[in-house]
Amino acid sequence: MQAKAAIQTLEEKAPEASYTYRSPWKMMLGRFKKNKRALVGLGMVVIFIVVALFAPWIAPYDPFKQDMQVMLESPNAHHWFGTDEFGRDLLSRIIYGAQISLMIGIVGVFIAVIFGVALGTIAGYFGGWLDSAIMRIMDIFMAFPSFLLALAIVSVLGPGMVNVMIAIGIFSVPTFARISRSAVISIKHKEFVEATKAMGGTNARIIFKHIIPNSIAPIIVLSTLRMATAILTASGLSFLGMGAQPPTPEWGAMLSSGREYLRTAPHVSTVPGLAIMFMVLGFNMLGDGLRDALDPKMKL
Repeated sequence: MQAKAAIQTLEEKAPEASYTYRSPWKMMLGRFKKNKRALVGLGMVVIFIVVALFAPWIAPYDPFKQDMQVMLESPNAHHWFGTDEFGRDLLSRIIYGAQISLMIGIVGVFIAVIFGVALGTIAGYFGGWLDSAIMRIMDIFMAFPSFLLALAIVSVLGPGMVNVMIAIGIFSVPTFARISRSAVISIKHKEFVEATKAMGGTNARIIFKHIIPNSIAPIIVLSTLRMATAILTASGLSFLGMGAQPPTPEWGAMLSSGREYLRTAPHVSTVPGLAIMFMVLGFNMLGDGLRDALDPKMKL
């Protein structure tokens, strides 16, 4: 009886420990919310997306309308960002240019994700000569600087936004393939994969039900960071005349056309240059934040 009473006394004095299960995604969201730079990057990206989606209603002028009476005007009450060499409103062209930059980045990265993840998953899961063959081809592509490879592809295909998207997708495939392969190799020997094999699961079921869903985190991070690279590459190609063609309001092309007026009207080049900088900065900050949030070693 004394022992029972002592145990009861200890239980009453012991602090109650409450354990609540938190899913990995909730933990990731908690880490992300604590990252101020990531939140700033997310805010910048959201602003550009909203501007691109509602461009027809936000833009004060037609981005293609020319007015020679107001050409090369500095920023003023009627034209907040000034006008270009043809009297077109720069604010309107910047707003519509957000649509083009985001479209090029999304389509280019989507192409890279589809082919890169497919090749990396096949190489990592099956291994052997297939792995060696795929990775050696990826090594050949990675031997060339990304921008030079994109420039070579566009030179062969011809200038234009569609070809720029294809070029961005092609030179981004090796990066996604390597990241996907590494993730698959680390997952395919896990206990749940071995258990699925023992139960008679097919390779297709294992890949699509277990391998890819559990290796998606690094792909999400890389996709966000690659968006910044894609936008910067597209702007560079347009600057060289290999991307969007005039009078398309693409930021790189606007930057190129305005370089002739750097002394007399610097805003013609400065405004699209700042737009490129802020969009690339936003995606980079968002990607860094997602990388930290998805890292299981990070603590709240």
